[in-house]
Amino acid sequence: MLAVRKARRKLRMGTICSPNPSGTKTSSEVCNADWMASLPPHLHNLPISNLAIPGSHDSFSYWVDEKSPVGPDQSLAIKRLARISLVKKLMKKWSVTQNLTFREQLEAGIRYFDLRVSSKPGDADQEIYFIHGLFGIKVWDGLMEMDSFLTQHPQEIVFLDFNHFYAMDETHHKCLVLRIQEAFGNKLCSACSVESLTLRTLWEKKCQVLIFYHCPFYKQYPFLWPGKKIPAPWANTTSVHKLILFLETTLSERVPRGSFHVSQAILTPRVKTIARGLVGGLKNTLVHRLALIPVSPSRFSRRS
Repeated sequence: MLAVRKARRKLRMGTICSPNPSGTKTSSEVCNADWMASLPPHLHNLPISNLAIPGSHDSFSYWVDEKSPVGPDQSLAIKRLARISLVKKLMKKWSVTQNLTFREQLEAGIRYFDLRVSSKPGDADQEIYFIHGLFGIKVWDGLMEMDSFLTQHPQEIVFLDFNHFYAMDETHHKCLVLRIQEAFGNKLCSACSVESLTLRTLWEKKCQVLIFYHCPFYKQYPFLWPGKKIPAPWANTTSVHKLILFLETTLSERVPRGSFHVSQAILTPRVKTIARGLVGGLKNTLVHRLALIPVSPSRFSRRS
C-alpha cells in the first residue's frame, strides 16, 4: 500500500501519465501505465515469470459497503457483533487495504491483482461481489474497469488471482466465469507452459489477461489457470523482521520452473493488534511499519 500511496501522490502531481485513446503519450517520460510496452527489447523474449511484476493485496478493497451484511468470510461472533452499527464502521477501518481504484492502480503500474469474491445473502440475481470482511463492488464493474484500461493499453498484461471464494455453488461459479468471458473475450490467455509465455508471444496473440482460479472448477475452461501455478506463501506476522526473513527464504526456495511466484510483502494483524489499534485502523496501526522494508527484486509483490 505504501507504493500505491506514493503512486497516488505522483498521479496528483502528473508524473504518472496515461496515453489518451489515440495512443499518444501525454508526457515525454516513460509512463507507469505503459511500463510493459516500454521495456527494452531484450526483455520481450524473456519468460514473463522472470520479470518482477508489482501487485496489490486485497486489490478491490479501496471501497467496502458498511451498510451491507457482514461477509461469509467472517465468524459467527463477528456477525453478531456487527448488528451494532459502530462495529461495521470499525470493521471498515480494518477491511480497506487500498486507496486506489482498479483504474488508478493500473495507471500506477500494478499488474497483479489479489481477488476474493462472494455471493451476497438475499441476492436473487446470482451477482458476485468482491469481499474483505464487508462487501465491495460488483465483480462485473471491476472487470469492466480493467478491460477499459487494457483496450487503451494493448501491450499491458494483467494477472487476476481469484484465490478465495465464499458462499458460491456451481451456479455462482458459472456466473462468474461467464462474466470473465464477457468482460475480456479474446484478451484471455489460455493455460499453457509458464516458460513459453513471453511479452512478445502475448502481444502477438493479443492476449492481455491471465486468470488464476483456486477451485477445481478451472478444469472446465481452457482460459482458467490452476491456482497451484501461482503460489503465494503467507508470512502471517506483525513483525517486519520476520516478514523480511520469510520473503527472502520463500523467494530463494521458489520452484525454478512451471509456475509463477507471489511475494506477499504484507503484515497481518492479530486479534490483539486489532484490539490495541481498534479506532486507528489498519492504516495507522500496521501500514507505516512497511516503510522499513527494503524493496528487493521479486516475481510478484502484494502489499496491503
